Amino acid sequence: MDYFAGSYDVAVVGAGHAGCEAAFAAARLGCSTIIFSINLDSIANMPCNPNIGGTAKGHLVREIDALGGEMGKITDKTFIQSKILNFSKGPAVYSLRAQVDRRQYQIKMKHALELQENLDIRQAEIVEILTDESKTKIIGVKTHTGAIFKCKAVILTTGTYLQGRIIIGDISYSGGPDGLFPANKLSKSLSDLKIHLLRFKTGTPARLNRRSIDFTKMTEQKGDDEIIPFSFETESIKKDQVSCWLTYTNKETHDIIRNNLHRSPLYSGDITGIGPRYCPSIEDKIVRFADKERHQVFVEPMGLGTEEMYLQGMSSSLPEDVQIEFMKTIPGLEDVKVMRSAYAIEYDGIDATELKLSLEHKKIEGLFAAGQINGSSGYEEAAAQGIVAGINAAMKLNGREPMILDRSQAYIGVLIDDLVTKGTKEPYRMMTSRAEYRLLLRQDNADLRLTPIGKEIGLISDERYERFLQKKQLVEKEIDRIKNTYLPPSEKVLSYLEIRNSTLIKSGINLAELLRRPEISYGSLSEICDLPQLPREVREQVEISVKYEGYIKRQVQQVEQFKKLESRKIPDKIEYASIQNLRLEAKQKLSQIKPGSIGQASRITGVSPADITALLIYLEQFNRSRN
Repeated sequence: MDYFAGSYDVAVVGAGHAGCEAAFAAARLGCSTIIFSINLDSIANMPCNPNIGGTAKGHLVREIDALGGEMGKITDKTFIQSKILNFSKGPAVYSLRAQVDRRQYQIKMKHALELQENLDIRQAEIVEILTDESKTKIIGVKTHTGAIFKCKAVILTTGTYLQGRIIIGDISYSGGPDGLFPANKLSKSLSDLKIHLLRFKTGTPARLNRRSIDFTKMTEQKGDDEIIPFSFETESIKKDQVSCWLTYTNKETHDIIRNNLHRSPLYSGDITGIGPRYCPSIEDKIVRFADKERHQVFVEPMGLGTEEMYLQGMSSSLPEDVQIEFMKTIPGLEDVKVMRSAYAIEYDGIDATELKLSLEHKKIEGLFAAGQINGSSGYEEAAAQGIVAGINAAMKLNGREPMILDRSQAYIGVLIDDLVTKGTKEPYRMMTSRAEYRLLLRQDNADLRLTPIGKEIGLISDERYERFLQKKQLVEKEIDRIKNTYLPPSEKVLSYLEIRNSTLIKSGINLAELLRRPEISYGSLSEICDLPQLPREVREQVEISVKYEGYIKRQVQQVEQFKKLESRKIPDKIEYASIQNLRLEAKQKLSQIKPGSIGQASRITGVSPADITALLIYLEQFNRSRN
């Protein structure tokens, strides 16, 4: 028997990383919000790797924080190891990564949700999305027990739960991640709303008992001495860190896997969902990279209060007996005891090209989607979409324009634009190479790029914004100072340059010119002149801004050209089928995606430069006829 259970502005379906950020954003922007989870103990769960950040993903976490999100703050409270990756490759690709205590992360995120004003948490499976008679406007959701919650907006953040199917060898069964229940009924409701469903696949490695591992045969991986927080609000952190460990597969490992490929559902056809290209299973690696003699395997702790260790780099859907056999060929794992077997999981997602850049559905008003349901992979990609969906649901209900971050503003903008404009047939992973303007979109300047936007939206407090302005002022003042401070070719300066094999000077030189030399760092300048006492993040900004000034100016010019195309808006009511000189494929793709600008249209797969020229000519004629 259905019954009315309550009324809210926003209902968030799913409480993974996307759902948490969506709920926080909507509630903090004044919307009465409810978040649903099949099991409250799975809120902010990490069914795959127990870490936050990594290459490009660390950028996303810092951007979430700069906008006023929660992921970075909880990570800073619960990490057990912290590292900066790619430090030898330059600031554009520096990426922060933290190993976290999985359970503590969940506990603290759940508690933060419980304390949040305007937000209720409910354990229930949503089985139906309720719309008006025309099926074009959200009016509520229904749970498996018949409870009806009225709402004005729904944010779908269902992760890998939709018709989830666990696969281990030739065994498969209906299930969600980590032994949880799947959501088997909601997919039908989405199909009834004419939402196109796709089938994706991902996997997770085995969990091992620490006491059965011989770490003396592995390489220890320690955290960085200097801990850099994820959140711009977190002050400096000092804490003991735990180690991770590195080992490798070998010929014997690979032979066992090859000899059992016929038992892998990946190759038998039992798995129909498409898996992530950039995070393949171990059997996929062996086939695709047959020339490699070994593959890295990282052994990582799941937390401080457990002996479970996570085997990163070895997700698999092979049978359990094969998993144990090949693991025992790896140095340090000869006597390993498995606590949880590796498995693959198939699940339903939607075609993200049906969404606007705001993450609202193009045909169903008030329906938003974020995270793995949109075809992405990873906690960070999910959380990034979650905060955008939460913000835009609130903006819509508050009568404000949506927040759209473009590709020149944030990795979040690149992520959403790729999903919505190009779509994906496999789980999408964020990478630094996807960002055209990555020297501008560094992790260290995420606050300079996005905190003013967060303040304007309403997620950044006055106190935090004031601290941000002070930091910005310190950066600008120090850059100006070193550009106008000159040093003579004194014995002290010449000795300093000679030690660093740097070209000697014959006349005065300003500090900025010195700092642009690759062999000279900002900190080392203290040997030849006085430097003000500045916070680490200010010194970092100053050094990068000065050292890479020429490259940064060049990218700024490229962004200006990009902005011109983005500013050429395309009216909603354009009939692409009637435009002459557009190829048939372009007409079909443009009609499907309905790009908002010439810039977005130019990035649609199947739309050529010639098609863009034809579209520009048509728009000129269209605008002339209206004026």
